[in-house]
Amino acid sequence: MMDSTFSPPAEHPQNYRSGFVNIVGNPNVGKSTLLNYLVGERLSIITSKAQTTRHRILGIVNTPDMQVVYSDTPGVLKPNYKLQERMRAFSDQALTDADVLIYVTDVVERREKNLDFLQAVGRLECPILLVINKIDLTDQKHLEELVEEWHTLLPKAEILPISATNRFNVQPLKKRIEELLPIAPPYFEQDALTDRPARFFVSEIIREKILLYYTQEVPYAVEVVVEEFKESSQRIDIRAVIMVERESQKGIIIGHKGVAIKKLGIAARRPLEKFFDKHIRLELIVRVEKDWRQNDRDLSEFGYSLD
Repeated sequence: MMDSTFSPPAEHPQNYRSGFVNIVGNPNVGKSTLLNYLVGERLSIITSKAQTTRHRILGIVNTPDMQVVYSDTPGVLKPNYKLQERMRAFSDQALTDADVLIYVTDVVERREKNLDFLQAVGRLECPILLVINKIDLTDQKHLEELVEEWHTLLPKAEILPISATNRFNVQPLKKRIEELLPIAPPYFEQDALTDRPARFFVSEIIREKILLYYTQEVPYAVEVVVEEFKESSQRIDIRAVIMVERESQKGIIIGHKGVAIKKLGIAARRPLEKFFDKHIRLELIVRVEKDWRQNDRDLSEFGYSLD
């Protein structure tokens, strides 16, 4: 974790490569799974539900000769409320500052989905790698047809079929990314892994468990805010607030006699202890913040800002 205001040292190898590799695409195509594999750390939460990723998350890979700044983004969607507008803005922004763009699709999604975004991708001047994910779910004939269709839609893109879950063909993708990086000095310190603070990953891990354990609209009406993070040599004390939009949602999160929130706390504490390699004391509180997904002030306070 680090401060992104860092100014890197001027000295670096003559052929040092560095750049932003931005991963975009529609929901549920495997962007976060791919990011985690490329970075070698579990930075993005993963569930089978759409809109799991809400923020733009950087994962930084350093070698003596290069620095690759990967960027995961929310799935492209047509916004229905202000939170989704901010999420879509993160995806749009990723088109403006990419040195290499990875557009992820899979073998089942409709090619015409969010066609306006796809057309914007096609207008980019930077190298575009079109990744067809989940090829383990299809056969060779269908895959060949998909490659032809995508070549027509994005003629400038290099097409690489992969299976991120099975790690198939991901190493050649990684090698090609590194070849396409521009000659440039590093943007971050050599020991940096991400631009996000520890509290961000606490809130994301808790939100991941909410997505897994609760159904229907409730997980999408939730935001997690870390109010307290006190670290000692042996333990981290965390107090996190789960924000919901309705009293009825608060009741569902807590559950009868607090059973549901107790189960949530146990489920979240285990990956937190693995992530920080320390014992975690976790306190969860539920509060109602009416219609926070439509409130500009709340959205900015919760980190949904391009600034």
